[in-house]
Amino acid sequence: MLLRNKLRFIIFLIVLSAPVLVPAQQGDTLRVLFVGNSFTYYWNLPQVVQAMATSQGKPILTRQSTAGGASLEEHWKGAKGLKTKALIEAGGWDYVVLQDHSQRPIDAPESFMEYGKKFGALARTHGAEPLYFTTWAYASNPLMQPALTEGYAGLAGAMQANLIPVGPLWALVRQVRPDLDLFFDDKHPTAVGTYLTGLAFFKKMSGLPVGKIPDRITTTDNSGELTYLLFVLPEDGDFLRQVVEAFDLGKTVEWRD
Repeated sequence: MLLRNKLRFIIFLIVLSAPVLVPAQQGDTLRVLFVGNSFTYYWNLPQVVQAMATSQGKPILTRQSTAGGASLEEHWKGAKGLKTKALIEAGGWDYVVLQDHSQRPIDAPESFMEYGKKFGALARTHGAEPLYFTTWAYASNPLMQPALTEGYAGLAGAMQANLIPVGPLWALVRQVRPDLDLFFDDKHPTAVGTYLTGLAFFKKMSGLPVGKIPDRITTTDNSGELTYLLFVLPEDGDFLRQVVEAFDLGKTVEWRD
């Protein structure tokens, strides 16, 4: 059973080395809408992905529709003041990233599948490709991960869509570097956790290497002033970039018990 679970993690991690995503609308700038909750907005993940892309000369414009604790069902029904459907229907997106509530694939799998499919179909109707964001297990319960991984994989398979296996990537980093704290609390990411997640998104969307992504992620505000989004220590940034790069085709990540 342990060996089978390890192999399952490796298989999902290899998804990161799949062919580069082809945007629904070809152009110089990728336009990406992130749909989710605090797992997405902690440490400004959409802006971090955009800033990483800018640092590498690959324009990615990101926007978000998020609310704390929101599920895809709540996004669909317009709860919590969300206007996600209207944003997608307005069009102009290349990708719509879909991230459900952290427990939804476990506690409400029927709703998870129903609204994950509805949003995937809606995105395609308006010229975008859905991209499913596999979330991570809580710090206190790593045994959540197989169910989360299988849930998102099943949804992506049903929609013949791509996914970003962030949760399995976190699980591997937690095992290889248990000293590296990805968690701000039991659920949400630290700056390091968001940096790792951002690397995965940038790599998948751009097809570019992440080795030159800086340790300090910056942007500019409306006044043109330099703004720091997050920092990671150089030694940690180097490790995380190596981990993500190791998912290139033909390479593997050594798994140690």
